[in-house]
Amino acid sequence: MKPRKAGRSASSISDQEALDFHARGRPGKLEVTPTKAMATQRDLALAYSPGVAVPVKAIAEDPSRAFDYTTRGNMVAVISNGTAILGLGNLGALASKPVMEGKAVLFKRFADVDSIDLEVDTENVDEFINCVRYLGPSFGGINLEDIRAPDCFIIEQRLRELMDIPVFHDDQHGTAIIAAAGLINALHLTGRDVKTTKLVVNGAGAAAIACVELIKAMGFTPGNVTLCDTKGVIHKDRTEGLNQWKSAHAIVTEDRTLADALKGADVVFGLSVKGALTEDMIRSMAPNPIIFAMANPDPEITPEEVADIRTDAIMATGRSDYPNQVNNVLGFPYIFRGALDVRASTINDAMKIAAAEALAALAREDVPDDVAAAYSGNRPRFGPQYIIPVPFDPRLISAIPLAVAKAAMDSGVAQKPILNMEAYANELSARRDPIASTLQRIYERVRRHPRRVVFAEGEEEQVMRAAVSYVNQKLGTAILLGRDEQMQETAQKAGIDLNRPGIELINARRSHRVNAYVDYLYGRLQRQGYLQRDCQRLINNDRNHFAACMVALGDADAMVTGTTRNYSTALEDVRRVIDVKPGHRVIGASLALCRGRTVLVADTAVIDMPSSEELADIAEEAARLARRMGYEPRVAMLAYSTFGHPSGERSDRVKEAVRILDKRRVDFEYDGEMAADVALNPKIMEQYPFCRLSGTANVLVMPAFHSASISTKMLQELGGSTVIGPLLVGLDKSVQIASMSAKDTDLVNLAAIAAFNAS
Repeated sequence: MKPRKAGRSASSISDQEALDFHARGRPGKLEVTPTKAMATQRDLALAYSPGVAVPVKAIAEDPSRAFDYTTRGNMVAVISNGTAILGLGNLGALASKPVMEGKAVLFKRFADVDSIDLEVDTENVDEFINCVRYLGPSFGGINLEDIRAPDCFIIEQRLRELMDIPVFHDDQHGTAIIAAAGLINALHLTGRDVKTTKLVVNGAGAAAIACVELIKAMGFTPGNVTLCDTKGVIHKDRTEGLNQWKSAHAIVTEDRTLADALKGADVVFGLSVKGALTEDMIRSMAPNPIIFAMANPDPEITPEEVADIRTDAIMATGRSDYPNQVNNVLGFPYIFRGALDVRASTINDAMKIAAAEALAALAREDVPDDVAAAYSGNRPRFGPQYIIPVPFDPRLISAIPLAVAKAAMDSGVAQKPILNMEAYANELSARRDPIASTLQRIYERVRRHPRRVVFAEGEEEQVMRAAVSYVNQKLGTAILLGRDEQMQETAQKAGIDLNRPGIELINARRSHRVNAYVDYLYGRLQRQGYLQRDCQRLINNDRNHFAACMVALGDADAMVTGTTRNYSTALEDVRRVIDVKPGHRVIGASLALCRGRTVLVADTAVIDMPSSEELADIAEEAARLARRMGYEPRVAMLAYSTFGHPSGERSDRVKEAVRILDKRRVDFEYDGEMAADVALNPKIMEQYPFCRLSGTANVLVMPAFHSASISTKMLQELGGSTVIGPLLVGLDKSVQIASMSAKDTDLVNLAAIAAFNAS
């Protein structure tokens, strides 16, 4: 079985959640959007007739010009016939489409490679090959996926011979490359040499064969690599149950069973099934054994089982909930990125080995802040628990394609060599899409330190769905406030299962903590005109007050509300219970996740018309949040004017805010006043060489609440960006307030951010 391509164990996702995700909005996970303006008749004339005739003629004269005038150079086809879908088997071409769409999404998200899924409805190898071979002019590369063995070997080999673009079966080579990277580092840690290391591979499917071939290409002695299938060791005297791909790796040996082969072995690769490796087998291995148990969803043997019998083992699995995950997403997006950028005619062994070595080298480097942030400040270091980089490491996009491109050039398969590799590395870094990485760092951090989050509006269907998703994603415990009967009735009608570990239902009127919360609230409000019965009424009848008291008194770690009342009302409720953090100011900051960059916008929720002093406070609070999110803040103090032109009262307030920040000697970059285009466009910023920002701004401080709110909403609706927030920052306890239109996914993001404690 191959390692899971991305993310977490299947058990953390409910069937309904997966169906809802794929059905929500526009069905599926892909859409096609134009890259050129189509606003005028002239635009249309250039895009189609008559303007399109010009590049047509140019390409007819010189086919390489297709890379200049079309999408071919950044387009990969993800192709399957559905004969081996994940671990589900042969379910057909159409059933494979959700997986292939998902693969296309991963290409785009991790390496900015455009791709389209193609499902070929035939199990006949020759028909499949004949279909795909003629698609070459449309694409820069072919990613084959979920095709059964041995068909996949034949199909890939024939297509590589017939086509002049890379053809790559990821189920084989992706697993092999990531496993090889981990093996390089495990050998380094245990002081072993590839020439003398004894390795056993259990499983003889596509991924296993690819692992053996790549390992041998890296320098392993063929006689030291033993391949086993369900019938035992593949040896020279065996005739039963073999094909040409297995026979190619038969060795001379007296070993006949997996147990025989593992006696004294240095390394075992498991690409088979749960339970295939026993404790006795692991005991029989050499000192400091290297165990890669990569079957999914359940490995051949778990790290816990190995730890019970050996303290000297280095382990990797295909699971995201264990260290050292062999995850194909570390490979294929970046390998194709490098191959496309040099117009490689194939992906050869040299390029695969270069990718593995680059991955291994990356794990040995110091981990950057935005990766360490996911580990709660416990920065992972190269060692037995960290031999493979994590998928959200931002350095992958610049390290792996660079190595692959260089190997393609050195091995003579690059048709467009890169002359300036340093500039290429910078271009690669600029391609990184921050949307998933920003949230993934937060999610990973919370999974390591799960939190109890109270959802104040527990009777709402989307809130219930969010709570279930929060628990399913192993972020912690979800507490739903509401009337028991009403919550259960709504859940039953919606098909939501609330009777599961990790979800708690609390009725404020029946809680044994009511008196404690009333006493606490009365102690805070008795000198503000509130009688004890007023506080009793608030606790009994208003879930925001009850939930905020839970957080204030430590019965929950964080709180999410907002779907049934407006932001300002919810904030007023919360502030009766929870104080401002000493030395801070309460603001709302929205995280705008745009193509190629993440920008924090403040204040988008709290202070209507801030004074200069308040603008300076907002800048400091937003800069703190940016750092908490893993970004080094570059703060632009925005106005309708830029450095004095044109002048006006609002711009004068912004100028004064900059002078206040000067006096405070803050420890982050800032400047202003400036217009938004100056702050965000490097070419325009160059016109102001005295600007103190070292690059485009990633924190935008707006001159007023209304401009901040309007701009972020327009950005979301018209600009195609994802806007998270406003995030509530500055309170002494962690609270997040959603918009009344929030969907369940929005609420889960806010719950994770609340658990992360962004303030």
